[in-house]
Order: sequence, then structure tokens, then C-alpha cells
Amino acid sequence: MGLTLRQLEIFEKVAMTEHVTKASEKLFLSQSAVSMAISELEQETGGPLFERRGRRLILNERGRKLLPQARDILRRVNSVIEMMKESVEDPVGMLKVGASTTIANYLLPALIGKFSKLYPRAEIHLYVGNTQQIEQGVENGDRDLGLIEGPSHLSTLDCIPWREDELVVIAGRDHPWAETAKATVQMLAPAYWVIREKGSGTREIFEAAMAQKVKSFKIGLELGHTEAIKKAVEAGLGVSCLSRLAVQRELDYNWLVEITTPLDLQRSLSILVHHDKYRTKLLRSFIDFLRANI
Repeated sequence: MGLTLRQLEIFEKVAMTEHVTKASEKLFLSQSAVSMAISELEQETGGPLFERRGRRLILNERGRKLLPQARDILRRVNSVIEMMKESVEDPVGMLKVGASTTIANYLLPALIGKFSKLYPRAEIHLYVGNTQQIEQGVENGDRDLGLIEGPSHLSTLDCIPWREDELVVIAGRDHPWAETAKATVQMLAPAYWVIREKGSGTREIFEAAMAQKVKSFKIGLELGHTEAIKKAVEAGLGVSCLSRLAVQRELDYNWLVEITTPLDLQRSLSILVHHDKYRTKLLRSFIDFLRANI
């Protein structure tokens, strides 16, 4: 019978979810159809691709070898389809955009609204995650474009500079640092820091800046959401370092205090596109729009 694109698509979803049920829900197929496709693919490739552990399907060494090639084939086929559907008029279609938390929450809503008014036949779907998750989504083809805080670490992606950003150290109004709004190098290491989770671009920049000034420092609390960190700092649980975009409102209303430090907290926000992705008129228009609105 030979391999089919549908089999590879189903294989990729099962590999990602590790469950037939979850894969069938994502693909809008029955569980029996998914199971049959996997069985046929294993017959065609000469052996099992998964280890069965209860209801979970975990890639074995053969499956791990096939997965990147299957994703590459699917990405190239989608690029061909996009190229053939290309509109000669205004940008049209649906774009899957992944953005790290700060960008998604504080920059993109207004920009997407403005873009949608310019091109009403274009549809932007926004997916939020940390920088590492966004990179992976663009790399495996789940996202057409990514927006991250800082540089990319994947060689398969084109990293396009977008705009500059600044991190600021913040404290609650009753914190000891708030009186002078300053912290010396000696004060940084013993502080109780409330910071983002690993994989966050904000955390990466903060840790790099700290490494230039102190040998080690204390992570008191690790939270996966910027709003939770702001509330924790406002409540006096510790100090933090977040994008000025995220905390400007709280600083303006004096709910939080900006602390001057010797840290270098400048960073660049970047646009990510996979090397091999065909850049449709919609994708090109959105990138051009972003770069014109900084």
C-alpha cells in the first residue's frame, strides 16, 4: 500500500500526545481509525514504532528516528499547499502565531486587532507559552511564526530582530528596598527572588545579568505566570525582575516600586520562522506589519 501523508500526520499526533484517545480528538477521527493507521504504518516500516505502557504509547528508538523526518515531510507538504493557495489579492487565510507570555499579554492584542482591521479576511490564532515552548512549536511546524523574548537557540529557525525591551527589578511598597528604590550588588544575592519558570526568556535574561554580578543568588519562589509574580511581590513575598511592559501600570499607580540596580537588563524581542517554511503573502504581510509597528 505504501506510506501515506495521513499515516504520518496521525503518527506525529500520537507521538506528541502519547495517547490514541487524545490524538483522535485533535484529528477529529475515531480511536479505531487512529489505531488502524498506526498499525498500518508499523507494517509498512517493518516493525513497531511505539512501546505500549498501559494506555500510553511511547516512541521507541525506531519511532524517535522517524518522528523528525515525518515532521519535515508534513511541513514541506503544507508549504506546497500554502504556495498553491496563495492569493493575488489581500492576505487571506489563517496564521498560527505563538508568543511568549509578555509579548502575548502586553503587545499582541492591540497589534492583532489593528492587523485584522487592515486585512479582514486574515485570521490570526494566538498561542501563548514560554520562549522554549514557542521555539519548539515553530520548529515542529505547529506554529507558523513565533515571537520570543531574547535570542533563539534552535539552528533550524530564522531569528528576525523585532524591537527592544527592558527588564526592571521590582519590590512591594513595604519592602526594605522601596525606601531608597536602590539595591547594590551586595544586596542582590541574599534577596528572596520571585521569578519565572525555566524556559522563560525573562528568566534567561535575568539569570545572565545576575551571573555577571554575583556568584549565586536565592530563588525563593518560581511561578509560571507574570500576573502571579506581580501579586506575590505586591504582597511582600519578595522581589522580582519583569519586563517594563508588564509592570508599567503597577509602577504608575505606585502599587510596585522600581528598584535601580547595577544589572544590565536590556533585551531584544525576536520573530521566529522556520528555515524551510514557505512564506505566504499572509505570513510576509504579518511580519512586515510587526516590524513597522515597534
